[in-house]
Amino acid sequence: MNPTMYAQQLELFELFNPNPIKTSRSQLTFVDLFAGIGGFRIPLEELGCKCLGYSEIDKKAIQTYRDNFIKDANSDEVYLGDITNLNQLPFPIDVLVGGVPCQPWSIAGKMQGLDDPRGKLWTDVFRVVTANRPKAFIFENVKGLTEPRNIESLKYIINNLTSSGYVVKYEVLNSYDFGLPQDRDRMFIVGIRNDLERCWGFTFPKPIEGAIKLYDVIPGIQRSNFRKQKFSPTVLFDGKIPGSRGRFQKLDELNDFFLFTDIRDGHTTIHSWDLIETTSREKLICQTIMKNRRKNIYGEKDGNPLQFKVLATLIPELKQTEIDNLVDKEILRSVDDKGYDFVNSKISSGINGISKIFLPHADAIATLTATGTRDFVATISIQCQEPLAYKETFIREIYQKKNFQPLTAQDYAKLQGFPEWFKIYENETTAKHQLGNAVSIPVVYHLAKALLENIL
Repeated sequence: MNPTMYAQQLELFELFNPNPIKTSRSQLTFVDLFAGIGGFRIPLEELGCKCLGYSEIDKKAIQTYRDNFIKDANSDEVYLGDITNLNQLPFPIDVLVGGVPCQPWSIAGKMQGLDDPRGKLWTDVFRVVTANRPKAFIFENVKGLTEPRNIESLKYIINNLTSSGYVVKYEVLNSYDFGLPQDRDRMFIVGIRNDLERCWGFTFPKPIEGAIKLYDVIPGIQRSNFRKQKFSPTVLFDGKIPGSRGRFQKLDELNDFFLFTDIRDGHTTIHSWDLIETTSREKLICQTIMKNRRKNIYGEKDGNPLQFKVLATLIPELKQTEIDNLVDKEILRSVDDKGYDFVNSKISSGINGISKIFLPHADAIATLTATGTRDFVATISIQCQEPLAYKETFIREIYQKKNFQPLTAQDYAKLQGFPEWFKIYENETTAKHQLGNAVSIPVVYHLAKALLENIL
């Protein structure tokens, strides 16, 4: 992608709307359900639609929404309150949109599905759709709703919307495919009223051409054009490629991020024993515990404390003092007389408050969440080298010299595609919560554009 296109990406609406939809018909209208801070509203208005009302119950989100969209005290736009109290709206509408609360199906939540009070909000969605018969709707949720454990819930939702008189389709879209350096999968459910002539013609948008890097969006980090070194998968994985590798973890390249944890291993995994002075013997003990703590023979948990007598069978001539030294260094801890485990035993917690550090030239950062992450961005890049040198260079040049920075709320806004004019909440933590909950603007833009072209 050339520099001009990068500039267009950063001026998001110049990229999203080179050819706004024009129509001789009256302006299409929409209602913003579960409005949050307006992630659906921004692209729909950019496409020429008019918002007649919004529903939201979070007071701080409402404040952000009004600060950005309801600036005129005499505005005739209707605040609709809580969706549980909605039925027939006081005006006809063309489109309903909303990000239905996702926690019931999210890995970050308790995954209670329709048994969660927030999952039951779908019943309110069905009622409002049936009562108002919009031409179309778009609803967003987490990818988890499409997974096997939740498939019956998804069928229930699709069947109810279909029986209300709609042709309903769903698909998982990733923010990266629509011009944002964020690996964010979200499911979108689209419905078109089945009495409309083109109701069967809708298809989900395809990924746009070109891609940007973290350094194109986040200020203050180094730009680079390193050519990534290629490796044989045999060299990287010794013939055993992990099944958990994600979309941005190539089979012939080293990762563009470093993971801080003591309970996993990999070429770009940083352990606590890498960060402080430890002997080769101590490293061996730690590696042995890491490789065995998840084995079923030692317990049913996904990570079990190992007793000294077990460790003694795995590590020749092991002495209690060696374990005690690792406890003193705060690498190991004694767990209720059940044995020894790592102090840093949760991936989400990371080490020393750091879960991941992404390099500036990374294609995408991990999914932003409402609860926040312990992810950081390096301010300088390093040349990809053979695995051991790559890790050593990272620790020396980035970690030890503190050449990394946390994501700010403004970074969140950029990574979600919010325009420069958008006013985020004044409190940093609250702003991150709101933006982590939001939809990615360019994804909705391209999806809504495809939908509106089908119902005009």
